[in-house]
Amino acid sequence: MEKEQYQQLEQNVTPKPPYLKNVAKAFIVGGLICTIGQAVSLFYIIFFNFTEATAGNPTVATMVFFAMILTGFGLYKKIGQFAGAGSAVPVTGFGNAVISAAIEHRSEGLVLGVGGNIFKLAGSVVLFGVVSAFFVALIKYILVTIGVVSW
Repeated sequence: MEKEQYQQLEQNVTPKPPYLKNVAKAFIVGGLICTIGQAVSLFYIIFFNFTEATAGNPTVATMVFFAMILTGFGLYKKIGQFAGAGSAVPVTGFGNAVISAAIEHRSEGLVLGVGGNIFKLAGSVVLFGVVSAFFVALIKYILVTIGVVSW
């Protein structure tokens, strides 16, 4: 009986999370990050004669670089605390995860500290991304070969 009473008391005392507010903040910040990414992409298209198809790679690299700079100055953590998934889901979240691990382990040295731990958080993302891309490409190859899908 005491356990049930405690759980009831806990439910009454625990504040309800502001889901709608959190979703709105994540949407706005994530959208802002994507808008900046689009501006960077247009920059590469206009000033460096990239096409829409080829501007993606330098845009991603630039956005990851921006996130790493902001993480180094401690600003991305504040953005993340405010926006939650709005800052973690875009590619900038990957840059933040990589550089955060490097900063955390820099006192252990460049090789064993930074080099050994830089992909501690983001390594699984890289691994599953590569494996997923391989299997998707394999399935596409099989479907094109047997004539189900045309190239």
